[in-house]
Amino acid sequence: MNLRFAFLGIITSLATVATVLPVKADTVPAHCDIYAPGEDYASKSTPCTFSQRQGYIGIERADGVRYEFSPAGEIPGSYTDQNGKPVTREDGLGDAGLIFRMSNGSVFVYWDHDSFGGQKPSPGAAATRVGTLVAHGRESQINVRSQPTIKSQGIAYGLAGDQVDIKQCVQDKDTANSDLNWCQVRFLDSGAMGWIRSDFIIFPSDGE
Repeated sequence: MNLRFAFLGIITSLATVATVLPVKADTVPAHCDIYAPGEDYASKSTPCTFSQRQGYIGIERADGVRYEFSPAGEIPGSYTDQNGKPVTREDGLGDAGLIFRMSNGSVFVYWDHDSFGGQKPSPGAAATRVGTLVAHGRESQINVRSQPTIKSQGIAYGLAGDQVDIKQCVQDKDTANSDLNWCQVRFLDSGAMGWIRSDFIIFPSDGE
């Protein structure tokens, strides 16, 4: 065989392989709610990124914690984590995101609507993350503060049943070892924005 044609054949074969193999993972910005085993309320809510490549899943939280899930067996939605423990994927959030159940808790991944300028991301559809305010009495006023602390100024108030777009949540630092968050919200009706403590919010994954 002519040496020149043999060399061209090898280059063509390599180029074909290169076009078949994915170059990088499909990564999208998201928001993660972290649940301890058996708990109905999230212990932490944080921005995160979700990536998927050839069935392998990576979730990286803004606080540096990362989850690595590898496909396990032939059952769809079955994985093992980086420690070899079983993980199950659930589709209970519909188009809003995915749920991953682990031995030490759960991660609810919501696709980040704002990061896509209203466009539908892949691998899931985007949706506004709407929560509902809750209080002891229907007419009880819920303080909306300028900063994520009870020491900050009260700039408005909400009522039980008000719906809010949850922008971000941070750890409550008013009390040592607090398991609460403060969430920055925008009221759907008025457009007002401020911070409300998480025990006054029913999150999308908490149900009604």
